[in-house]
Amino acid sequence: MTGVQSVDSVALLPAYLAAGTAVLVLLTDLILARPRATIVAAALGALGTAVGSAVVGAGGERRTFCVGADCSWIFGGRAALIGVVVALLTLGVLGLSVPALRAGRSPVGEYCFLLACSMTGGVVLGAAGDLITLIVALETLTLPLYVLVGLRRGSLASAEAAVTFFVVSVVATTLTLLGAALLYAVTGGLHLDRLGALLADRPELRDLPLTTAAVALLLVGLAFKVAAVPFHAWAPATYDGAPLPVAAYLSTASKLGGLVALLAVVQRALPADQTGPVLAVLAVLTMTVGNLVALRQRRTVRLLAWSSVAQAGYILAPLGALALAAGRTDDARSAAYAAAVAYAVFFVVLELAAFAGVTALRPTGADGGTLDDLRGAARRHPWRAAALGLALVGLAGLPPGLAGLFAKVTVVRALLDGGAAWLALVVALNAVIGLAYYLRVTAALWTPSSPATASGGGAAAVPVVGVVAVVLAVATVAAVVLGVAPQLVLDVAGR
Repeated sequence: MTGVQSVDSVALLPAYLAAGTAVLVLLTDLILARPRATIVAAALGALGTAVGSAVVGAGGERRTFCVGADCSWIFGGRAALIGVVVALLTLGVLGLSVPALRAGRSPVGEYCFLLACSMTGGVVLGAAGDLITLIVALETLTLPLYVLVGLRRGSLASAEAAVTFFVVSVVATTLTLLGAALLYAVTGGLHLDRLGALLADRPELRDLPLTTAAVALLLVGLAFKVAAVPFHAWAPATYDGAPLPVAAYLSTASKLGGLVALLAVVQRALPADQTGPVLAVLAVLTMTVGNLVALRQRRTVRLLAWSSVAQAGYILAPLGALALAAGRTDDARSAAYAAAVAYAVFFVVLELAAFAGVTALRPTGADGGTLDDLRGAARRHPWRAAALGLALVGLAGLPPGLAGLFAKVTVVRALLDGGAAWLALVVALNAVIGLAYYLRVTAALWTPSSPATASGGGAAAVPVVGVVAVVLAVATVAAVVLGVAPQLVLDVAGR
């Protein structure tokens, strides 16, 4: 037996492109020292990563870094979907950041480099085949965000948000690593598929207290990453203190990464009969608390943050069907996993459009402001307000935001197929609660503003910023296309 492994460089191409983007940005900033060139390098790298992920994923599943049948890198249809979405989200967030970068709010080189590093973690995360690769990729996605959250110069709120995010993430990572270590102590394996096979074939291992502790610690650590209740308290303060584009990245790419990591261990490594009840409770608490607290919010970003918490509950809901025997059949499990991935993709597209709309309606470098600042925005900036309104009604699951509607239908259908009708009812009730605040914000866009707001506050005199307008337009078009053809995402998510 030889210790030399063959490496499939084609399978690793998306990771090469993402990591190469970070190096390219660093060298461009160092050698040329021109902000525009640095931004262009980062944008081209993100676009190249998206194209590379799509091309490699179209060729079928590829594996590398294998020991026997166990592989640390598995790049298939779902990994390609995650790579494309993360790269395009990075490109969109970079576009939203251009006005603030031009205004000198943050150092351009460091900002683009950190964003590219985070993108690399997201791309690797989708193809991770073992716990070490999974956790390292998740931390590569998260670590640069500590700095990005606090990178806004002269902002105490930004610094406080960065410290909060850092402390919570360190705790979450510690719990995740401890859970992985205990699982290795029980099974002697780290590859996700091997862990799943060992725990399925040897029931005595599942009954050990050490296994229960390992499963609990892994789930709790990853629940922190997705801001699932009761591990969510860091999210609203962090989102509100971060620059708007960084908050958009946290709410989309970072949350998607946490969900991908959680889905990977639940689908391939951990026993469904142990994880199902926990995920069902987490889903109910997350969507209910997120929606109820969002009803009381007056600050725009905090409302979107609590909305993001609630949306994480909807994404976790299909996995809650694993608590029932009917939800653990092969067909039901496949439908649940596909529904969770598809809902996550629909959500991040609509969420990016929502943050792009808020960014387009706010002065350059400003925070999200309050809901009163958005009053009358449709009279001053009709198409920007219309795009934001479309994103909000899509998140609510109403037409014409068909992407959000189909996402919720997909989740409910997966729950019904898995015999979890009670959980489908909870999802439906929470969707009704969510209508209240989504429609309230949407209505505010067409509500006449007060004299104080119209004379100089809020978004009364926001200049038209070309790059932000492009991001808003593209995100809106993407949401419309996904709403018209949702089966495209469902087919890829089910692979």
